Parts: sequence; structure tokens; C-alpha cells
Amino acid sequence: MSEEKKTRDGGGSAGVRVRFAPSPTGYLHVGGARTALFNWLYARRQGGVLILRIEDTDLERSTEASTRTILEGLEWLDIGWDEGPFYQSREIATHRALALRFLAEGKGYHCFCTTEELDRKRQAAEAGGAAWKYDRACLRLAPEETDRRLAAGEPAAVRFRVPDGPIAWEDAVHGTTSFDAAVIEDIVLLRSNGSPTYNLSCVSDDIAMRVTHVIRGDDHISNTPKQILIYRAAGAAVPIFAHLPLILGADKKRLSKRHGAVSVTEYRDRGYLPEALFNFLALLGWSPGDGREKVTREEMIAAFEFDAINRKGAVFDEQKLEWINSQYINDLPAARIAAMIRPDLERERLWSADLQEGGARRDWFLAVCEALKARSKRIPDFARDLSKSLSEHWNT
Repeated sequence: MSEEKKTRDGGGSAGVRVRFAPSPTGYLHVGGARTALFNWLYARRQGGVLILRIEDTDLERSTEASTRTILEGLEWLDIGWDEGPFYQSREIATHRALALRFLAEGKGYHCFCTTEELDRKRQAAEAGGAAWKYDRACLRLAPEETDRRLAAGEPAAVRFRVPDGPIAWEDAVHGTTSFDAAVIEDIVLLRSNGSPTYNLSCVSDDIAMRVTHVIRGDDHISNTPKQILIYRAAGAAVPIFAHLPLILGADKKRLSKRHGAVSVTEYRDRGYLPEALFNFLALLGWSPGDGREKVTREEMIAAFEFDAINRKGAVFDEQKLEWINSQYINDLPAARIAAMIRPDLERERLWSADLQEGGARRDWFLAVCEALKARSKRIPDFARDLSKSLSEHWNT
């Protein structure tokens, strides 16, 4: 699953093409996993393609370890991708080429303003109680002055000139959404060191991968008008956007580590089943419409529609996750439970050859596993309760 499965420009039909594009600067948390899951559901519902793109252009923070944990989390949840994984850092030359094309077409310009200069202007505006955006100081430079400064080797960023007027789109979740260009400053495409920014790289890759639908969290809504402008300037079709409600803690604040925003693999290590977490995440902000809490993948695929996604944030309730997990545990055959809990029993020195398949006490062991299913919320519960049963059994 972790090897590149197809060429970067695809190879399938001209149907639905979605992408999950995590940044490898940390683990795969539940919010990212749900985004991947919704992309997967929509691709399967539409008979489309799910692309996995690792957005690793933040070279200082991106790590191979984070990439591995992201892939491991997706594989554990059985969220399979059809193309990729592709690594954004390998396409930097293509991203730069798009920015230079905008320069040549008069849609962009060089900006020599330093970070210190911009900070001073921003602080001065804020001190006066006014909002500030870039004042286009470098757009007003004479072409000869720009050329002179570039020839002298002066560092310069490349900015995209934001046109006037509203920027609107029909969001598949939120409906008509609009921003006034007056609130958006000219977009930095290339930093002064030549590195592409997120918005440029994202759009460049989406164009190259022929992405038709961008399904991502609400925290990206502010990026969308900027990206729409870049798509249009490039002469490319603008994909359909679907922004998912954020996952909230019980206090209705954005999910954090204290609420449960930990690595997906940590839930695995704590004894949750992948099918249970998959089921739980799918119902965070979406419903098949009939009130069911336990839904198979096939049923989810058949029912998944953007119209059924709630526009409000969904609350992460670990007690509900435990309940769903207990329902899936109750469906497990005793032999599978026995195999899953063997490492715990070995660690507690409670495992014996008599308990393995063909062993003298195998039938008793499976019967106990079967009896404990109804009271077990997570896999470690079996070892906890079995330790007492095994100790008593060995003493009889």
C-alpha cells in the first residue's frame, strides 16, 4: 500500500478524483483520519479515485517518522488509496514554474519587502486600531527599478495580484460561500528564498493530478478563495470544495490532546478495533439518515452524500467510541479474541501452551473469552478479567 501505485498524472477515467493531503509534521490524528475517511467514502460512492499526497514542503518540520505513522494509521483503518503516495517536495520545480508563468503574464510581481518591514507596518496599523494587509508597495515600483534590484541580487518574493470583486463558490457542505477580494492581500507564491508557499503548491499539484473534489476541514476555508484565484489564473477548472465541520471536545472547543486528539495508532494500542474507530469517525458530522449507530462500510458507501454532512462541529465522545467498540468486540469469534489477547497474557506470564490451539485447556479458554465479550469495552479488558480466571483455574 505504501508504494506508488500509478503515475502522478493518474491513468484512470475522467471521473471523480479526490485527494487526502496530510503534512508529515506529526502523527495522523482523528481529525485527519476522518478527512481521509470521508474522501475514501466519496471516492467509493462515486466509483472514483483517492489520491494520497504527502505535503512535505515544510522541510524543517516534515519527518520520515511522521510519514510512516500517517501511512501506518491509514493502513490500520483500512483506508486504501488508489494512487500515490506522492511527495509534494519532488514537484517544487513545477510549482515554481507556475509562479514564473504568472510573472510573465502580468498576474504576479516581485516583492522586495522584508519580514521586518512588513511587521513594522502591521504593528503600526494595529496600534492605530486598524486592520492591515499588504499595501502593494512593490507593485508600484517602476519596471526598471525592479530589474535593477533583481540584477543586484536583492532577495525578492513573488506575489500574485488579487483582482477586485467577490470570490464565491458553491460549497458542497456549506452552500454558497463568498469572500470579498478587498480583505485578501496579494498572495505570496514564492518566498524570497525561492521556496513555494502552501497555496501555490497545493493548487499546482491539484491541477497536475486532475483533482475534481477537494474534501477537507473547515480550517481551510480561508485558503479557498486564494486557491480559486490561482486555479482561474492558471486557466484550470476549479474543483468542487466540501469543507467538513471541525471535531470538538465535550466543552465544544476545538479538539485537542486533552479531548482525545491523539494519534490514531494510540487508539489501536489502547485496545480499540479499527472497524469500530472507522465506524465512530464516519458518524462524526455525518449520518446515514436512519439513526443507526453501527454501520458497515458497504452501507456507508451506499448512503454517503454531502447533503447529510452536518454544518456544525461534531463532538468527540470517547464513551460513545467505547460503546461502539464493545459492539464490534461482541461480534468477534472467540478464537480471534484469543489471538489478540495472547501478547497481554504473555506479558503477564499467564500464557501457557495448554491455551493454544490443540491445547488441553483450549476449549475452556475460548469459552471464557466468549463469556467475557459482553462486559469488555476494549481489548485490554479481556486480559484484566482473564488474569483472575486463569489464576483461579491454575489453582484448581
